[in-house]
Amino acid sequence: MVNLPRPMDWVSILTLGVVWGGTFMVTALALEGYPPLTVACARTVLGALAFLLVMLVMRTPFPKLNGPLLRSIILIGAFSTAIPFMLLSWGISLVPSAFAGVSMAAVPLFILPLAHFFSDEKLALRQLSGVLIGFSGALILIGPGLTQLGQGAEPLAQLACVGAALCYAISSIQTRRCPPIDPVPLSALTLLVGAVILLPMMLIVDGMPEWTGARASYAIVFLGLAPTAAATLLRISVIRSAGSVFMTLVNYQVPMWSMVFGAVILSEDLPFRFFIALALVLTGLAASQWPSLKALMRRP
Repeated sequence: MVNLPRPMDWVSILTLGVVWGGTFMVTALALEGYPPLTVACARTVLGALAFLLVMLVMRTPFPKLNGPLLRSIILIGAFSTAIPFMLLSWGISLVPSAFAGVSMAAVPLFILPLAHFFSDEKLALRQLSGVLIGFSGALILIGPGLTQLGQGAEPLAQLACVGAALCYAISSIQTRRCPPIDPVPLSALTLLVGAVILLPMMLIVDGMPEWTGARASYAIVFLGLAPTAAATLLRISVIRSAGSVFMTLVNYQVPMWSMVFGAVILSEDLPFRFFIALALVLTGLAASQWPSLKALMRRP
């Protein structure tokens, strides 16, 4: 049985929102010195090494890999690390980091229709309404880019950010279907899969990375250790302590923090459509998850 959220759980939720919301801004800083593929690969490799160290310290054994489990790990690794990290790094090199952050708010909205077709969680009418409202916000966000496809790389970069959100949704569905496995080795193995995919690609396309300065290099180290490794462990702790419904509160924070960091630290211009899109996406998210949120708010 899931316990009521403790004060430390609320602190953890706020911390996760700030860390994941700041990820896009830090990625933009890393891109000042390194190509997108190098940023994505370094983040994944550092995260994998950090998790392997955690497993060593905790003396957590690797699970026995059978066919279904191995297939799940490969799919989760590809769609939760390699592909979205690559898409986001390239996308943020051409569009504001705040754009990527707002795009991530669509992840739960992608999950609902995918779960309807690929799991036993059917889409109710209320949830469908929330999805439609949220996707209208996504269309407002990327609408101008859709009219300019074929006219430069920026519209494709916008689609790459939304595509990364879709990848995270696919990985979430696959994680639900994954055979039972401890979350720590699962996280380590999926990051290893991402590293195996991205490392040879980086070496072929970008070559061996070289030190390009403290700001960009430290940003990469932060990406690998904070949002990729440490935040994942914190997420596991919160879910075990207060439950997955409580964890959904992070989804409402990430886009708002990404806009704050982008505007304040990177001096990014935030078009008015960003705010309209954010309002619609969060409204759709709230409508689709309203029963769970209402139950959460009723807790003493």
